[in-house]
Amino acid sequence: MIVRPRPSALALLFILRGSVLPRIAGKLLFMIVAGCVIAAVHAAGYFNPGHLGAVPFSLFGLALSVFLGFRNNVCYDRWWEARKQWGELIVQLRALARETRVVWEAPLPVQDPEVQRQIRRLIAFPHALAARLRQQNELEAVRPWLEASDIQALEGRRNVPDGLLSLISQTYRQACQAGRFGEVIYQGLMLRLAACGAVQAACERIRFTPTPFAYSLLLHRTAWIFCLLLPFGLVGTLGNIMPLAVAIIAYTFFGLDALGDELEEPFGLDDNDLPLNAMARLTAIDLLESLGQTDLPEPLAPKRYQLD
Repeated sequence: MIVRPRPSALALLFILRGSVLPRIAGKLLFMIVAGCVIAAVHAAGYFNPGHLGAVPFSLFGLALSVFLGFRNNVCYDRWWEARKQWGELIVQLRALARETRVVWEAPLPVQDPEVQRQIRRLIAFPHALAARLRQQNELEAVRPWLEASDIQALEGRRNVPDGLLSLISQTYRQACQAGRFGEVIYQGLMLRLAACGAVQAACERIRFTPTPFAYSLLLHRTAWIFCLLLPFGLVGTLGNIMPLAVAIIAYTFFGLDALGDELEEPFGLDDNDLPLNAMARLTAIDLLESLGQTDLPEPLAPKRYQLD
């Protein structure tokens, strides 16, 4: 995700980092070249648009704009829903860490090995979930936070986050059976674990259920057809400056299309995707501090304005 101070009005014209311009530069160049060719042919008298004017293209462009706006709203809803789910996950993990320390009956709960083991499992969960959503190695993502026995128990699991929740719930059950806390408290802890599992399921729904392909294909084709026909409709009115107008309009339509593609997959590694690793690191800092540790990792900082 792009994190940077708000630039001045002049700087906005030259910013590339976080812009969709690099993704659509090839398309814009093609449209400019095509516009220049059509303008040259028109100037030489080999092409006369006749009664073909800008009015039909204005109506076509208006309809396409509404269609693009609708699609981008759908894609932004996916992005915002993903961010809300990760916010809910952070809330539940912090609450679980607090309640684990409070209810675990020991003179100094933060020094109890089982408490530390449980909270480090909670730290590992968002790292495993981030790796799963980005189709990375889930076991390697959790290795720095878990004991060797936990790593061994998770080996071979295709769903490491779910395996972590199983380990955590088993330990809570064993503690309840040992009389460390009562059944009511145990059920409360299980409800919070279930909420973490619900967040995982919601994120997997977003990640593995894209918008219908035919929907995106129709939009891509329509945007291309409109931009390719546009020079023929504008050359009679604008003449030699037509390629500039075509480039501006194509930048708008192709840019909105590319931005929708980025927002549609909020868990990826594009400039405008969610900073999963940064949120997992912040959770780790909070939970490690709850254990009384002072040697804490630093929050992830943006690199060239991008927060991972």
